[in-house]
Amino acid sequence: MKEYLAHIISESLKQFELEEQPNIQIEDPNQPEHGDAATNIAMTLAKPLRNNPRAIAQQIVDGLEYDENKISAVEIAGPGFINFRFAEDYLFDELESILEAGADFGKSAGNKDQRVLVEFVSANPTGPLTVGHGRNAVLGDTVARLLEWTGAEVEREYYFNDAGRQMRVLGESVQARYLELLGKDAEFPEGGYEGEYIRDIAQALIDEQGEELADAKDESPFKEKAEEEIFADISGTLERMSIKMDSFFNERSLYEDGKIEETIEKLRAKDLVYDKDGAVWFKTTEFGKDKDTVLVKSSGEPTYRLPDIAYHANKLDRGFDLCLDVFGADHIATYPDVLNGIKSLGYDPEKVDVVVYQFVTLVKDGKPFKMSTRKANFVTLDELMDEVGADVTRFFFLMRSPNTHLEFDIARAKEAGEKNPVFYLQYAHARIASILRKVEEEYDFESQADLSVLTHPSEITLIKTMLKFPENVANAARLREPHHVINFLEELASAFTSFYHDCRILGEDEKLAQARMELAKAVAQVLRNGLGILGITAPEQM
Repeated sequence: MKEYLAHIISESLKQFELEEQPNIQIEDPNQPEHGDAATNIAMTLAKPLRNNPRAIAQQIVDGLEYDENKISAVEIAGPGFINFRFAEDYLFDELESILEAGADFGKSAGNKDQRVLVEFVSANPTGPLTVGHGRNAVLGDTVARLLEWTGAEVEREYYFNDAGRQMRVLGESVQARYLELLGKDAEFPEGGYEGEYIRDIAQALIDEQGEELADAKDESPFKEKAEEEIFADISGTLERMSIKMDSFFNERSLYEDGKIEETIEKLRAKDLVYDKDGAVWFKTTEFGKDKDTVLVKSSGEPTYRLPDIAYHANKLDRGFDLCLDVFGADHIATYPDVLNGIKSLGYDPEKVDVVVYQFVTLVKDGKPFKMSTRKANFVTLDELMDEVGADVTRFFFLMRSPNTHLEFDIARAKEAGEKNPVFYLQYAHARIASILRKVEEEYDFESQADLSVLTHPSEITLIKTMLKFPENVANAARLREPHHVINFLEELASAFTSFYHDCRILGEDEKLAQARMELAKAVAQVLRNGLGILGITAPEQM
C-alpha cells in the first residue's frame, strides 16, 4: 500500500512542475485515530514552493486520483500532514491474500538476482563455541534468512584458521595433558588452553593410540586430533541451533596457493607497502589514518589485516554481489584497512558490508559471569541450551539491536509461561492452533468464508497489523537488524490477545465464526513465518 500511496502522490505532484522529484515518505501515524498512513510531503515542499504547507497539502489532495476500494478517506491534519484511511474492502482482500500466500507471505524481491555470501561464526577450532560466539552465530544466520526472504541467493560461510600460534598452543596443550595422563613429565605451555575438553581430547588419543605418541617430536598429531574433535563439537552445536553452513574456508589455503604473497606484491607495486624494522607495512596514512599499519610482523607472522584482504579478494573473485561479514566490536579497527586494501587491488568496496555487534554479558544469579576459553571458566553454547533451550537461546541473542550491549539473563530466560518473551509468542501460536482444533470439532463449514463480517475494531486492527509484516521483514533485512521482526511479532501477539478478549469464535453464528477462524488462521501463519525467520519453532501445543 505504501508504494501505491507514493505513486498517487507522485502523480499529483506533477501539477507543480518541480525541477526535482522529492522523496515521498509514507509513515504510520503515531495515533491510530489519525488514519492508517500519513505523509509530510506538503511540509517538505513549503520552502521550494514558497507557500503554506496546508495550502500545498490541499492542492495535492485535490489532485489525487485513487481507487476508493483501497482508500476510504484522505484528510489534512495539523500543519499539513496528509492522512489516509484504508477501505475495509481493501483490508478483506489483503486478508485473503495472506491466506493464499501462506508460508510465502512476507517474502519480497528487493534483493532478487543478488548472490550474497554471509560469513559468520568463524571461530578458530581451539575450543567449543561459547556464549561469546553465540550472538555472532545467531545474528549471522538470521540476517542470512532475512536476505533470503527478500529474494537473495545466500551462501553461509565459516572462515577459520587451523595454523598459526593459537593452533600451535592448542596442540601443545593437548600434548602436555596426554603426557600427564600417561604419568610422564610435561611442561604446560605458557598461555595454554586449560579446559576440561583438552584433557578429554588427550584421553581420546590414549584410547586410540596408547603411548605411541609419547615421543612425538612436535605438537602436530595433537593439533590435528584437537582440530578434528573440536570441529565436530562446533558443527554439532551449530546444528542444534538450526544453523547449517554451506561452505568452510581455511585461511591456510591463502598461503598455500600464494594469495598472501600475491596480495603483498600487488600492494607493493602500487607503492602502498614498504619494509621497515624487519616488518611489512601498509601505508594506511594514504587513506587518512594517523599511522601506517603493520601487515607482517618482524617475526614473520601476519596480522589479521593481510589474510583478511586476500580473503575478501577471494570472495569477490567468486562472483558474489555482496560479501557480508559478521563480527564483534573488537574487530572494527581492522575493517577500514581491509576495505582500503581491496579497493587498492581494484575491487569495489561497496560490495563488502559488515554487521558489527556489541558483546554479550552472561548474567547468572544477578551477577555478570566472566568468560575465558583458555582459563576454562567459560559457558559453552551447549551448556546454555541445556539450561534454557535452543529456541530461548536464539531469541535472547536477537532481542536487542546488534549495536547495543546484550545482557543474557539466565533467570529471565528460564522463566516459564508468558512472562518469557519467546514463550509469549509461542503460546499465541499454540493457543490459535488449539482454537482452530475446537472450531473444526464444533462447526462444519460448507461454503467460502465471508470476510466482510469482520467489522469489530479488534478484528480490523489485527488485519492492519498483519499487513505490516512484509515491510517489516524488508526493513529488518535492509538494516541487518533481526530484532525488528521480534518487535513486530510482539505487536501482532498483543493484537491477537485483544481480539481474543473482545471477539468470540466458539459459540458464535456459523458465518461470523468461520470468518474469525480464517482471521485466526492468518495470524497463526504470520506468527509461523516470523518465528521461522528467527529460526524458532512455532509449536501447535505447549
